[in-house]
Amino acid sequence: MKPTPADIDAVCKLVDELCGIYLDTSKDYLIEGRLAKLVARTGAKDYVDFARLTRGSTKLQTDVVDAITTNETLWFRDNTPFEALRYKIFPELIDAKAKSPFPRRFRVWSAACSTGQEAFSIAMAFADAVPDFESWDFQVYGTDISQAAVAHAERGEYNELEISRGLSQKHRGAFFLKTPGGWRINDALRRRCHFEVRNLLRPFTNVGTFDLIFCRNVAIYFAPDDRRSLFLRLGQTLNRGGWLFTGSGESLADLGPNWAPKQHCRAVCYQPNGCNGVATLAR
Repeated sequence: MKPTPADIDAVCKLVDELCGIYLDTSKDYLIEGRLAKLVARTGAKDYVDFARLTRGSTKLQTDVVDAITTNETLWFRDNTPFEALRYKIFPELIDAKAKSPFPRRFRVWSAACSTGQEAFSIAMAFADAVPDFESWDFQVYGTDISQAAVAHAERGEYNELEISRGLSQKHRGAFFLKTPGGWRINDALRRRCHFEVRNLLRPFTNVGTFDLIFCRNVAIYFAPDDRRSLFLRLGQTLNRGGWLFTGSGESLADLGPNWAPKQHCRAVCYQPNGCNGVATLAR
């Protein structure tokens, strides 16, 4: 069924409540394309009725989030951030931690990790930079709002098409095992990565602190105030001297002087707590 203006308004409000993605009337094609089958399956008379039904069903809420969120990803996506990790960020963090109580401990957050490729790519980049990486306490915390995406990441199994997108033969040979259906992450890498369903618009309860955060190409779907709040809260979870990577088209210049962009290996990144302690709300 073709969504009416009232249908679109109802779905936009529903999606904003569930995952913070900002839709407007120009997204009628996306609403119809991604939700039409789900609406038909529920027997709802229209999208307004579907929104009402969804608010009363945890299962439908999960289905809507999985349908609306974009889980497009690949290994070493955009490449330049991973070059920056290998040749700049990881070596400098290692030097900075040398005299700390836990010099071989690293914590990384891959926020909006989709089906896991980004989290595993970060771990592989660390292994590239640190030959004896298995003796280091290195952990990647991957989160996504989509339960289906997180379940895929936890399995660590990828078909031939998924494995071919951005992964070199070197990394495939070093970190993957062949299976009847494709490829599986080996245990040495798999135990470095933990995955969990998390809504980035909700409080960061029990996440701890991190030396490095990747939060790329997710806040572009948020309303301006939600986007600003997200990055300020992410900054508060970064250890002093920690780094944040955003998408190549995202700028955080409006968050204040602590958020001045830095460029390494042609990748743009931020170090909001590098000199002045925890990032605070820009006035």
